[in-house]
Amino acid sequence: MKFYWYSKCGTCRKAKKFFDDRKISYQEIDITETPPPKTVLKKAVSARGLKKLFNTSGVQYRELNIKDKLPSMTEAQALDLLAGNGRLVKRPVCVDGDRITVGYDEAEFKTVWGK
Repeated sequence: MKFYWYSKCGTCRKAKKFFDDRKISYQEIDITETPPPKTVLKKAVSARGLKKLFNTSGVQYRELNIKDKLPSMTEAQALDLLAGNGRLVKRPVCVDGDRITVGYDEAEFKTVWGK
């Protein structure tokens, strides 16, 4: 599993603890240095919808006025933006084959990744 996360993010640390407690192996990838590629983001769009992929509480989301720009963006433009700036991506993003989660919800993690 690829685990795109940011070590200073409390939500990411909760997800990491979930995996560690259950001895689920993963490859840590710093989302701010290496954002998920478009192939992963496209899977996430299918699972969550485009707007749910954005880190709406992030500083860069506000600074770049993404809220105002998003309605007129194409999906391709939004994916280019997300793939180029990991700070805009809601985190963590966990992907293993066809399974993917965006953000951390314990109930969803138990369903998707196991108890």
